[in-house]
Amino acid sequence: MNNTCNTDYRIIVIGAGHAGCEAGLCTARMGFRTAMFCTDIESVAMMPCNPSIGGTGKGHLVREIDALGGEMGVNTDKTFIQSKMLNTSKGPAVHSLRAQADKHRYHDEMLKTIREQDNLNLIEDEVTELIVEEGVIKGVKSGTGVSYLADAVIICTGTFLGGKIFIGDDVTVSGPAGLPPATKLGENLRELGFPVRRFKTGTPARMLRDTLDYSKMKEQKGDEVIVPFSFLNEDKEFDIDQISCWLSYTNEDTHKIILDNLEKSAMYSGNIVGVGPRYCPSIEDKVSRFRDRKRHQLFVEPEGLDTDWMYIQGMSSSLPEDVQHAFYSTIPGLENAVIVRPAYAIEYDCVDPLSLKPSLESKLVDGLFCAGQFNGSSGYEEAGAQGLIAGINAARKLSGKDPLILRRDQAYIGVLIDDLVTKGTNEPYRIMTSRAEYRLLLRQDNADRRLTELGYEYGPVTEERYQRYLEKKKKVDDEVLRLRTVKTDIDSFRAFLVRHEVELAEDMPYEVRERKLRDIADTGNQTFADILRRPAISYDDLADIDNEDRPSLTSNEKTEVEVMLKYDGYIRKQINEVEKLRNLESKKLSDKLDYNSIGGLRLEARQKLTDIRPHTVGQASRISGVSPADINVLLIYLEKEMRESEHRGN
Repeated sequence: MNNTCNTDYRIIVIGAGHAGCEAGLCTARMGFRTAMFCTDIESVAMMPCNPSIGGTGKGHLVREIDALGGEMGVNTDKTFIQSKMLNTSKGPAVHSLRAQADKHRYHDEMLKTIREQDNLNLIEDEVTELIVEEGVIKGVKSGTGVSYLADAVIICTGTFLGGKIFIGDDVTVSGPAGLPPATKLGENLRELGFPVRRFKTGTPARMLRDTLDYSKMKEQKGDEVIVPFSFLNEDKEFDIDQISCWLSYTNEDTHKIILDNLEKSAMYSGNIVGVGPRYCPSIEDKVSRFRDRKRHQLFVEPEGLDTDWMYIQGMSSSLPEDVQHAFYSTIPGLENAVIVRPAYAIEYDCVDPLSLKPSLESKLVDGLFCAGQFNGSSGYEEAGAQGLIAGINAARKLSGKDPLILRRDQAYIGVLIDDLVTKGTNEPYRIMTSRAEYRLLLRQDNADRRLTELGYEYGPVTEERYQRYLEKKKKVDDEVLRLRTVKTDIDSFRAFLVRHEVELAEDMPYEVRERKLRDIADTGNQTFADILRRPAISYDDLADIDNEDRPSLTSNEKTEVEVMLKYDGYIRKQINEVEKLRNLESKKLSDKLDYNSIGGLRLEARQKLTDIRPHTVGQASRISGVSPADINVLLIYLEKEMRESEHRGN
């Protein structure tokens, strides 16, 4: 009997979480018939941890996913119940959008999008084995014994692969939220020689909304003016009743209960062998590592409009359930809370990302791509970003085209993937603004300016989105040019500054005020751009003296104009720094280069370069163990090879 499925799939996606959804939608939209496998339909775009999208650094990723034609931002704008821009007291480089989503609606809307997408079939079955012939992917085998053939496969297994849940001494073989795990594929990957390892993450307890005392907690409201994630929604008015979140704190009683029971935690008992995320530790980790801290903050957040479950952010744990009841009840507002799902830790299989190319294709199996938590990252946003890039590059490989490899100065996605495949990670990797060297260039407001043309050239950006982007870009560029050109007369300028700067400091000493007024009087006619560069002035303030030819701009367009002018000098400086380093990124290194034959390279450098197989000299320079002297040796070698090649050509 032939157990091979005859459906003509070109690409198979294993997993339907945030990475899988972006990968599958992307390849289908690029014209390739795609099958997406999941162990349970409920796992599609599931939010097993905090039902939120974005946050510091992560919000940048969502904007970049959207700019490249992905779905996460669009789906969040459909389903959010609270929206907030973080870090607004700081510079624009670290402004990050965060939205609390309705977890059930997020799943439902993404599932609807997948089911309505041409070229995409969702299959509820476990993938148990890869079909590999002579180092080339040929398809997959399912739990029902059927073989599905394809030309490319993308692994997006999240935390389902070899999943185990820990609550104290209780260990359950399970995927997140009690869904079925994928148990056999991990064994198959080990048999094929993949460097599989165990990572761990966790989630806090869920509590019934009506059992909490909100009078003892501080209310956290959403922003009055809502900024959407998707650039397609920039001119949309969001008229929704946002749901509040709430802030509370642990205390010394909480910490005493946790420390007295520390040995009962699966993390400390030795039950868990996987490595957990340093930047999102369990509450027992926080209390144990920072014993001088008197309290730790936590946020009580709604999981949706049609559920009475509340998520306790910042309080993940693997302590026994009775201990959880004890320490949660010491927290103001949670004294009488009813726990409907206890906190737990989950351990899962993932691959060492050093075994991947910058395109996210495996170095071991041709045509096999990997994305999301399987690559050692943490978070929905990091997963979605990798899923989209893996989808684009799988489709381009089947088209015989070069992959899309984003540089570190182009996108946070470039930083994320370069960190994973060049430096590797010994813990679940989380994106942060501090990881990006060129933060001012990688602002969330200009993600479309950085990436939409690339998305149009390389894959999933539609003609409609591209034309909208071009119209917006022209509006912004025209307005920047106008503000740099048009001047105001000195009297209007002086009156404007008095209104917007001096009068704001009415308690200013008389002599200081008079000196400031003289300084204003001595200033010549200014362009609107010169005025906007003053710290206290915003783009909207200019309306006082700029009444003619002023275009109608969206909030995001105003922000982009303002940042481009206010930070022009700093932006130019970073661009100059990028140009200096661009030379290294442009020098390609062959996958077949024999580093052991290059004289002058240190032994450690030879080993690291041979193992990682960097794509460019720039990537090689970021490998731990490769020194500047080694890079000089590489450059001399490449120069020599180029001269010899030219000589042979003559």
